[in-house]
Amino acid sequence: MRRERREVRVDLNERSYPIHIGVDLLKDAGLLAQSITARQVMVVSNETVAPLYLPALKAALGDRQVAAVSLPDGEQEKSLESMLPVFDEMLVNGFGRDCQVIALGGGVIGDLAGFVAATYQRGVAFIQIPTTLLAMVDSSVGGKTGVNHPRGKNMIGAFHQPQAVIADLTVLETLPDRELRAGLAEVVKYALLGDAGFIDWLEAHMDEALARDPGVLADIVERCCANKAAIVAADERESGERALLNLGHTFGHAIEAARGYGDWLHGEAIAAGMCMAARMSAGLGWISPADRDRAVALVASAGLPTEPPTDISASRFREFMRRDKKNRDGALRLVLLRGLGDAVVTADYPESALTATLEGSDDD
Repeated sequence: MRRERREVRVDLNERSYPIHIGVDLLKDAGLLAQSITARQVMVVSNETVAPLYLPALKAALGDRQVAAVSLPDGEQEKSLESMLPVFDEMLVNGFGRDCQVIALGGGVIGDLAGFVAATYQRGVAFIQIPTTLLAMVDSSVGGKTGVNHPRGKNMIGAFHQPQAVIADLTVLETLPDRELRAGLAEVVKYALLGDAGFIDWLEAHMDEALARDPGVLADIVERCCANKAAIVAADERESGERALLNLGHTFGHAIEAARGYGDWLHGEAIAAGMCMAARMSAGLGWISPADRDRAVALVASAGLPTEPPTDISASRFREFMRRDKKNRDGALRLVLLRGLGDAVVTADYPESALTATLEGSDDD
């Protein structure tokens, strides 16, 4: 594995922070000390990740007061109820407002721990240590925190930026293949929504990514983080451009909610959702059938689903899509493609185009 370290910065003035990318970062006490400055540290992890990486993290934290909670693994744990044992541990240990929360895990842990940090004593600092590819390239960056509700994904949360993101590529060696592929869905998303050159690059390097080539994975994490950092810096609270990061998510979140959280991985649902967005864009005449097929083929090359589950009706899709946070004044806003690498947030489409997409009748 290549040993060099990389850094991407998220420029948010006084809330700016670094994203450290490299190998063996969890063993680097000096690097951790730059970001983890509190005496009291609350580590939130899960029962899969904690046995692998919590001991090394605790050792690197030295003589700080460290408490830890390991939640069960899975999207179903991203709930208000799962936050309670973390709050209990912090209160029992007398954690003050100058403590720090560390999220050691994937997207579920990062979102939940970040929301704990946003709400404990009205807000304390936190650090993201993502342990999945999806979390490294997407969910750990940008300050979106929150939990799910049975009636909708990410409906309860807050914007709360981390003080740093520490992406130790070594942890990807233990990531299950299915989780790796799920992370590649968010990677493809960055290419399709605004980085056409990245599409070419991914087509040439997808096999190496699936084989976990360390240099390719480092390039992927750095490029995706740089893309997201630029978007977040321009639109921190998703009032405009940042909504483009939801390409495939309105369809995908509906899949997750309709099937019960955890049946489809987040990345799998987003993959199918991106293909639905590409098909709808082609049905509108905004992209060519060839570009639609190229987008779908890129998703398929990552070993991801390109079709939604067949047991979700169009009416069921609409039920969950109506709760999407991008909607305004009752209008369902979608992220669609004007071209490969050129996405737009819009409610300006005929209802028949959405119906055709949801019914699966929009292909040539």
